[in-house]
Amino acid sequence: MKRYALRLVSLAAALGLWQALTSWNIDLWLRFSQFPTVTDVARTFAARVSGPDYWTDLTDSLTRILAGFLLAAVLGVATGVLVARSRLAEDLLGPVLEVIRPIPAIALVPVAILLFPSNEQGIVFITCTAAFFPVLVSTRHAVRALTPVWEEAVRTMGGGRWRILGSVVLPGALPGVFGGLSVGIGVSWICVISAEMISGQYGVGYRTWQDYTVVDYPGVFVGMATIGVLGWLTSTAVELLGRRLTRWLPRTAYVPGARPPRPDRSDRSVTPAAAPAPADPAEAPGGARSEEARDEHLV
Repeated sequence: MKRYALRLVSLAAALGLWQALTSWNIDLWLRFSQFPTVTDVARTFAARVSGPDYWTDLTDSLTRILAGFLLAAVLGVATGVLVARSRLAEDLLGPVLEVIRPIPAIALVPVAILLFPSNEQGIVFITCTAAFFPVLVSTRHAVRALTPVWEEAVRTMGGGRWRILGSVVLPGALPGVFGGLSVGIGVSWICVISAEMISGQYGVGYRTWQDYTVVDYPGVFVGMATIGVLGWLTSTAVELLGRRLTRWLPRTAYVPGARPPRPDRSDRSVTPAAAPAPADPAEAPGGARSEEARDEHLV
């Protein structure tokens, strides 16, 4: 409860600082007098929510994000595993992917306009491309970092390639895969909003750009807040799904800021010296060899 209270206090402090700087028209080096106040943005948000256009834009943006991101997740994981496990695939696909990867997804807008017959398909393509490469790189590194002993153990027990893929490669690479998915969903939101601004007809990005062109700055901030909340919710959903699917991983009870308790040294002078451990772990203190100790020694 204290942590949630601190988070609410920090958010309230940020909003209060924003309200104070904009309502008092503070102009030092940054021109806060040009910003809308928190109350202006709240009134515009209430007016937008009560109308149908806001929910239509929200549905369109979420549909584009989900379609592009799911496609990128499937293609990114499959290509990452293929490149990491096959030298032939790495030689054939690696150079092409490494040349395309540094190109910003938003720079592919002209390519999407030329390739696809509709703007909707072009926006999904840009979203998919933006999320594809983070998933690909994370999957490739996660597969290559797997311990070879696991694969050798499956081969020793008679397992083939598909058994290794399903029992070792994919489960072992899941933490890295979900790391790439978490990054990819954020990049997808950045690129889908930019694509909507350029070639879209509906969506949160398109509406935000329209508000900017008509100098409706409270509407611009409503769009920015909507994008931020949607990005936070989708990335949180991806992280929760990753934790659910990797419950078999060992979890540490680490608490940020906590320190381990210091040993009490007040009675160090009266503490008897520890007896040396017996060489044989099955030896009892009195010299007797119990059945439980013998079994433990054999194990």
